[in-house]
Amino acid sequence: MIRERKLQSELMDQPDLDQTLHIHALRGLQRINAVSRSAAILWPAIADLARQIAPKQLRVLDVACGGGDNAVALARHARLAGLGVSVDGCDVSLCALDEAKRRADIAGVAEMNFFRMDVLTQSLPTDYDVLTCSLFLHHLDDSQASLLLTRLAAAARRAVLVCDLQRTWLGYGLAWVGCRVLTRSPIVHVDGPRSVEAAFATGEICSLAARSGLDGAVITHHWPQRWLLTWRKP
Repeated sequence: MIRERKLQSELMDQPDLDQTLHIHALRGLQRINAVSRSAAILWPAIADLARQIAPKQLRVLDVACGGGDNAVALARHARLAGLGVSVDGCDVSLCALDEAKRRADIAGVAEMNFFRMDVLTQSLPTDYDVLTCSLFLHHLDDSQASLLLTRLAAAARRAVLVCDLQRTWLGYGLAWVGCRVLTRSPIVHVDGPRSVEAAFATGEICSLAARSGLDGAVITHHWPQRWLLTWRKP
């Protein structure tokens, strides 16, 4: 394990980032998430809940959805499985939301709703059964991360799923190599390894979840070097 978090500003977070570079980076991240099967980490818990409440529809919101690749992939999983699941996404970046809508159209799930929201300053909607959040927590300091977890738990009607990177040397190496093999985006080349250095270790996320009111949260480990926090509302 890399002993301490090293939280650095990432190039993708710059408000004045050139739109062309931003879109290039988002598409590079889409390729990385596809190879990493990011949505597949989230899907089993969502499918299980959908079967439990059938024939009622399960409503899912992907918080800080970025370019929408996980949200779109989850919507496609639901369609292929024949389960009643609707998936929406929110993000602070208008550029990312435009890209998410484009991907939904291409994937044939144009009914998805993508909307702008700053999840650190605005109240999360309370009409979703499941709130998911992938690869965003490592952008935040401890107090911001705790605030977000608290808000997710308060807003979700049934469950919270948070997925992020493991802060390990293996994870760092995989990020360094994978980001260069899978995309030519210079933004991703810099931000990928930085993300691993800023990620929470398993023990840290367990403590953070407990402090944030997610009692009974379960942490599982997934390839490639990711953890999933699953919390169900009592």
